[in-house]
Amino acid sequence: MTGTVPRETRERVRLARTKLMKFTRHTVGVAGFLLVWQILGMSGLFRWLPPATATLVRTVTLAFDPAFLDDLRGTLTAAIIGLPLAVLVAVPIGLLLGTVPAAEEATRVFVEFLRPIPSVALIPLALFFFQPELNAKVALIVFAASWPILINTIYGVQDVDPVSEETLRSFGFGRGAIIWWVSLPSAAPFIATGVRLAASITLILAISVEYFVGGSSGIGSFLIEASTGIGADAMIDVIAALLWAGVIGLVVNTVLVRTERRLFRWRTT
Repeated sequence: MTGTVPRETRERVRLARTKLMKFTRHTVGVAGFLLVWQILGMSGLFRWLPPATATLVRTVTLAFDPAFLDDLRGTLTAAIIGLPLAVLVAVPIGLLLGTVPAAEEATRVFVEFLRPIPSVALIPLALFFFQPELNAKVALIVFAASWPILINTIYGVQDVDPVSEETLRSFGFGRGAIIWWVSLPSAAPFIATGVRLAASITLILAISVEYFVGGSSGIGSFLIEASTGIGADAMIDVIAALLWAGVIGLVVNTVLVRTERRLFRWRTT
């Protein structure tokens, strides 16, 4: 007599197979990219492109280089300070503009005017008002990272079910209580998405400021020093530093995505 496999077990097996297939495809993709990179680097078709093996070895050795670790710390310090400040600035403003139509209408022109301004173009202005390099980086990060958080907060608040708001209002709750108990929880997934988008902006902008300003520390400063060198070793250092920046961005995005799925599991079910 043969028994049937429980549905829950079949679902687990299906999910395990799906994850294995995704991992296999990702591994094959990365391996194929590295193989093509190695072939091109050894062929000499691109003189500026070093082999993948030499670059990866240099990427690993940078983890034990005190000078590079100081530069890495400088970039991460600005990003770690700037992103929470952007959240503290953008979320309350987004809640205000999303719940008060008159305020949203009054500020729409300013938002649409300021949002498209490239943050890199504001570097001279930031350095003029914020003399220490760290303060200038943080100020630009807050400016650039606030926009995706602000826009997503507004959309999230405006997407709130009006029945829930009317229910609380009928029980005598004020606007502040409705925002706290209904608007903010409903907009939380949108805010999390905005924070995830802003996280990549913080890293890009911090490195950009360091590169254009040529500050005392940061990955951007390391790139300037490496690019002034001569020969293949200089390009190896440049690409290795960029790989570190990419790895950091990938790790941060992965952590934020998994945290978002855990906190808002109900949204994806």
